[in-house]
Amino acid sequence: MFSVYQLKTGFQNLLRPITNFLAKINVTANMVTILAFILSLVIGIIIYLYSDKCKYILWILPIFLLVRMALNAIDGMLAREHNQKSNLGAIYNELGDILSDTVIYVPFLYVLNANIWLNFIFAILAIITETVGIMGVQINASRRYDGPMGKSDRAFWVSILAIASMYVNVCHKCLCAILSAMIFFLCITIINRIVGALKEAK
Repeated sequence: MFSVYQLKTGFQNLLRPITNFLAKINVTANMVTILAFILSLVIGIIIYLYSDKCKYILWILPIFLLVRMALNAIDGMLAREHNQKSNLGAIYNELGDILSDTVIYVPFLYVLNANIWLNFIFAILAIITETVGIMGVQINASRRYDGPMGKSDRAFWVSILAIASMYVNVCHKCLCAILSAMIFFLCITIINRIVGALKEAK
């Protein structure tokens, strides 16, 4: 099943000149990872505080999610291609992604008046999805990035929802249906990552 993650290689190639420049001026992968989380927290706060005053402030979400994807790619390339890998960096990277998702998506869905339980379930399953991906390493498999609702896919669909909500009236029932569909695909993603890791471990 297609996942936005499959576009990663091409995206990295576009960002490699920037990554090489950052390495030359001694910017580290950990710095980029921490910056991505801090910016995510700031964006979440802005959405929570100001989206009711100007609905077009939600444009900040898809724009930032693209920037965050770039930062995530850059920190990975700095680590792999510029000899900056470390155990602490691995922890920062995984924990930073999970926390960044939470501090962006929960406020966004809250201001859209999404069902509180669906919002909660979506946030928990997003955490579980990434945790299961990490677990592959524990059973001698690779870190799993299977879709169809991985980190990049969530960013894409939440961006579409943010843009749509600024220009059309997304009714409560429609929002619940969309969120339920995303939750369903998160469950499929969790299963795919578990099955993929077990097959690889064999």
